[in-house]
Amino acid sequence: MEWKGRRQSNNIEDQRGAGPSMGGNNPFGRGNGGFRIPMGGRRAGGGMSIGTIIFLVVIYFILKAMGIDLLQVMGDGGGQASRPGIEQTDNASQRSSPQEEETKAFMATVLAETEDTWNGIFQAAGERYEEPKMVLFSGSVQSACGFASAASGPFYCPGDRKVYLDMSFFDELANKFDAAGDFAQAYVVAHEVGHHVQNLTGVLPRFNQQRQRMSEVEANQMSIRVELQADCYAGIWGKYTEQKGILERGDLEEALNAATQIGDDTLQKRMQGYVVPESFNHGTSDQRRRWFKRGFDTGRVDACDTFKGEP
Repeated sequence: MEWKGRRQSNNIEDQRGAGPSMGGNNPFGRGNGGFRIPMGGRRAGGGMSIGTIIFLVVIYFILKAMGIDLLQVMGDGGGQASRPGIEQTDNASQRSSPQEEETKAFMATVLAETEDTWNGIFQAAGERYEEPKMVLFSGSVQSACGFASAASGPFYCPGDRKVYLDMSFFDELANKFDAAGDFAQAYVVAHEVGHHVQNLTGVLPRFNQQRQRMSEVEANQMSIRVELQADCYAGIWGKYTEQKGILERGDLEEALNAATQIGDDTLQKRMQGYVVPESFNHGTSDQRRRWFKRGFDTGRVDACDTFKGEP
């Protein structure tokens, strides 16, 4: 994807290194209205559960409020924790490597391209597109949908209309899910922005209201349709990007491969060796690939009605 030198969005909030906000303690989840890329049972911290990590983070900040800095206690006696390769500073950009700063610039460029696409589509329909914010965080973050760790994966929160992303996810996308490439990363962002479009058009509010009366199986089936529509919307963005002439050879295949690798059936086979179809809530690999391609081929919002017929 030929992205360098293009406009970057100003709707970026860089909270990397800021630490978790302790303004709330609700665990993040679909029940809080968040819509995320599935992680297939990822556990953060090399085996520790998310609950354990959150508990340790809470303890750390309680002790720090009491004047006890665990990093200094556990350091080598020099008054500062020893963390090779990471400068101890309160500035996120100073802690970032050149590669991380380039990824941030890429994310800002992709977000800008989604803004151009959806501003144009909404304007053509006589409506105004409200651009979402993208929050870059490291480790954990507090959103209107609750507290989330990096293990949650990228997600969109309807409550504050923001996309949340820990950029370390892209390393896992490439190394764990075999979905490398810049357009695979762009697909992830465009999918979450697709949820924002659904929020503006009333799809997410209706779903969140209806699923309160649904069984778990029924809610999962409806969730699949919501997720596939976001994939289709991501495909529409891909179409507009292609028309600008900034896609490179192999970009489309990168996005289709990413959609395949994070399908519910593929994730379950990888993580547990078998599939449980009634537990699917994002769609199979075939469905996700097919709906992204449909959006890409047509470039039309009306082609993305996943709520009619079989998904």
